[in-house]
Amino acid sequence: MAWSPPATFSLFLLLLGQPPPSRPQSLGTTKLRLVGPESKPEEGRLEVLHQGQWGTVCDDSFALQEATVACRQLGFEAALTWAHSAKYGQGEGPIWLDNVRCVGTESSLDQCGSNGWGVSDCSHSEDVGVICHPRRHRGYLSETVSNALGPQGRRLEEVRLKPILASAKQHSPVTEGAVEVKYEGHWRQVCDQGWTMNNSRVVCGMLGFPSEVPVDSHYYRLKSLTNKNSFWIHQVTCLGTEPHMANCQVQVAPVRGKLQPACPGGMHAVVSCVAGPRFRPPKTKPQRKGSQAEELRVRLRSGAQVGEGRVEVLVNRQWGTVCDHRWNLISASVVCRQLGFGSAREALFGARLGQGLGPIHLSEVRCRGYERTLSDCPALEGSQNGCQHENDAAVRCNVPNMGFQNQVRLAGGRIPEEGLLEVQVEVNGVPRWGSVCSENWGLTEAMVACRQLGLGFAIHAHKETWYWSGMLRAQEVVMSGVRCSGTELALQQCQRHGPVHCSHGGGRFLAGVSCMDSAPDLVMNAQLVQETAYLEDRPLSQLYCAHEENCLSKSADHMDWPYGYRRLLRFSTQIYNLGRTDFRPKTGRESWVWHQCHRHYHSIEVFTHYDLLTLNGSKVAEGHKASFCLEDTNCPTGLQRRYACANFGEQGVTVGCWDTYRHDIDCQWVDITDVGPGNYIFQVIVNPHYEVAESDFSNNMIQCRCKYDGHRVWLHNCHTGNSYPANAELSLEQEQRLRNNLI
Repeated sequence: MAWSPPATFSLFLLLLGQPPPSRPQSLGTTKLRLVGPESKPEEGRLEVLHQGQWGTVCDDSFALQEATVACRQLGFEAALTWAHSAKYGQGEGPIWLDNVRCVGTESSLDQCGSNGWGVSDCSHSEDVGVICHPRRHRGYLSETVSNALGPQGRRLEEVRLKPILASAKQHSPVTEGAVEVKYEGHWRQVCDQGWTMNNSRVVCGMLGFPSEVPVDSHYYRLKSLTNKNSFWIHQVTCLGTEPHMANCQVQVAPVRGKLQPACPGGMHAVVSCVAGPRFRPPKTKPQRKGSQAEELRVRLRSGAQVGEGRVEVLVNRQWGTVCDHRWNLISASVVCRQLGFGSAREALFGARLGQGLGPIHLSEVRCRGYERTLSDCPALEGSQNGCQHENDAAVRCNVPNMGFQNQVRLAGGRIPEEGLLEVQVEVNGVPRWGSVCSENWGLTEAMVACRQLGLGFAIHAHKETWYWSGMLRAQEVVMSGVRCSGTELALQQCQRHGPVHCSHGGGRFLAGVSCMDSAPDLVMNAQLVQETAYLEDRPLSQLYCAHEENCLSKSADHMDWPYGYRRLLRFSTQIYNLGRTDFRPKTGRESWVWHQCHRHYHSIEVFTHYDLLTLNGSKVAEGHKASFCLEDTNCPTGLQRRYACANFGEQGVTVGCWDTYRHDIDCQWVDITDVGPGNYIFQVIVNPHYEVAESDFSNNMIQCRCKYDGHRVWLHNCHTGNSYPANAELSLEQEQRLRNNLI
C-alpha cells in the first residue's frame, strides 16, 4: 500500500473556481489505497482520493472484476478476491462510490460505471475490501508527481526562480530568486503572504536542490519588486514534506475576467536554495563535515540519467536493495535529498530500473519527509515479509537545470539516438557550435555525451562518422583531446586540449555516438573465485594451444618444449548480468576470430584480465581470457537461456543469467611459474577495455588477498570493486561441483 499525504486542496479546482466534476475523472487521476493489516500491503479496505479527501467504496454490486481493476491500478498483477461488510473495519469520511460496475479490462476504477461521486445509499458498515495477488506488475510506477496534480490533465507546467540580484543572475544553476509558476504557457508570480521555510523547502526540492536557506526579504523589498503586480497565487501553506507545490494548500487569486492584484501590501515570494555537491562551483566548500560519509550509505544504480536508479543501501558492509512495499514519494524524496538532489519526481515499484543482487535490507520504509538519511526512517528488515528482487524500489529525483543539454546535439543519424556529435563552446568569448575530434574518443567520453543529451547510456563511441552529415556551420573542430572520468555532467566539464589540436584534421574522423536508455551490467561472484583456487603443475605437452593464445608467461617461450611444466593458479569464475539489457559482443559474428588450435571463435578477444600484484600494486604475473564461448551457462527457474555458442551460435549473457568459466578449461589461470613465495593481491577484471557498454563499470573487478608459500596457495577476503556480496543462485549440486573442482 502506498502512503499518501494528508488531504490537500486541489490547486487547479481552486484556480478554475469550479466544483469538482460529478462524473468519473479521466484515466490516471484517481488514486487508490488499501487500509488494513500493516504487514500485508496487498489487502485492506479500498479507499479512493477525490476532492482532496479519502473516502470508501460501497460493496453493492462489487465483485471480482471490480477488484481486479482496483488491484491492477494499485500495481498488483490481479485480484484474489474481495471482502464485503467492512471486513477491514469501517472507514471515515464520504462514501465516494457505490454500485461500481467494471467490465474487467479497464485500466483504472474511474473508467468503470457507478452512481457518481458521493451518490450512495450505503453506510460504512458496507465498506468493501479487496485482496490482491502479492506479485507486483513489473515496471509499475508507485507514485509520480504528475499523478499528484490536478484532474483532467490541468497541471502546473513548471516552477522557476527568477533571479533578481546581479550575483544570482550569474550563478549556474540559479539558486535564488522570485518564485514563478507556469500555467497555460504564462509565468505567474506568487505572493509572499504567509510564506514559510517549509514552502521554500518544497520549491527547492522541485528544482533539484536538497535544502534551503533564509532570505533577507527586507533587502528584496527595497528593490521595488511589487511595481510589476501580476500575482496569481495568493497564499501557499506547505508542510515541507510535499514532493510538489500542488500537494500544498493553495489559495489563488479571484477570477474576475482578468488577473487582479492578489497580494495587497505584499511582494514576490523569494527563495534561496542550496545546491548539492555535484552541482556547486568547484571552489564551493561542503555544507558540513561528514556529509560525504553519509551519502555513501545509499546509492542509485542502473539509472540512465543523473539522479535516477535502483535504491541500494549499505548495511553491515554489504550493499543491498530496498523492497517496494509501502514505497512512496515521501521516502523516495529522503533518498534524493540525501544524495544531493531535490525531492523525488517518481517513486518506482517492481524493479523498474533493474533487479539487484545480494540482500534486501529494508522493507515497509515509512519516512515522514524531514529525515536526513534513509536510515533515520522506520522500516522492517527486507527478509520479514517475503520480498524478492522483483520488488526492488527505485527513484527518479529532481535535478537542477544546468543548461548542459542545450550545449550538445546529434546530427545525421538514422534515428534520434545516434549521430555526429556537435557541441557548443566559447571561442574567443563567443559561443560557437562545432564538432569533436575523435582521437582518444572512447566509451567513457561517449557515456558522458549520451547522458548530457538525455539519451541514457552510450552503446557505441564512433571514431569515423563520414556517413553522417552535420550542420555546415558546425564542421569546424572545436574540441579535441577529450578525456572524461565518466562522472561529469557534460563534455564541457571533461579535460581537453587548450588550443584545439586534431592531427588528422577531422573530416571523416569526427566523434559520434549511439545511445540507448538501458545497458547490461556484469558483476562477478567473488566468493566462488576464493573457494575454487588451487595450484596445478601442468606439463608443457598439454599447453600448446594455450601458448598459441598467449595464456602463458613470456618465459615459456624459452623452454625446451614439450619437456617441463608450468605452475598455474587455477580458479572458476562466474559472471552475472545484473543490468537491464543483454550483454552482447561489440562486433557481429562476421568479425569474430577463428582459433584453429582450440577450434572456436573469439567474439571478444580480451574478455577478462587475471593479474597477480604485489601489495604496492606492481604486476608480477598476468593472464587473460578471451570470450571464446560467451553464453548463458545457467539461468534461474522460469528464465529461458537465449545464448549458446555451440555450432557457431549467438553469443551473449541474458539479463538475470550467468556465464561460468570453470577452472578446468584452458587459460582459466594465472601462470605463476616465475613468482616467488610471498603475499600478493589477486585481481580479476571483466570487460577490461570497456569494449561493451555497461551501466556500471565500478563492479567489474574482484580483488583477493593471496598467500603463496611455494607449494600451496590461499585466497581470502575476495570482494567486488564496489561491493556486492557473492550471492549467485546456483543449485546445491552446481555449487559442490565448482567448489570441489570436480570435472
